[in-house]
Amino acid sequence: MVSKLREQCMSVTLGNGMYITIDDVKAKLSKHVGNKVTINYNLGRNKFEQYDAIIKEMYNYVFIVELDNEIKSFSYSDVITKTIKIEY
Repeated sequence: MVSKLREQCMSVTLGNGMYITIDDVKAKLSKHVGNKVTINYNLGRNKFEQYDAIIKEMYNYVFIVELDNEIKSFSYSDVITKTIKIEY
């Protein structure tokens, strides 16, 4: 069962043995389309950026957010690998 899950989609193991998949991330984000969220973006080497944005659209592998005058896209794998953290 576990090997099937690994083959079907990208996932990451949590400490308690559960897996988070791209479909899990999509399901959570789809509830917040059109809502304002805070995105903490880890650039590496102790560099972070924080955005207050609105989730505009969701696609197969990326989702689009709108800042004041700018549009950015992030992948669902960014959420899984904790490159970005989203606060609702």
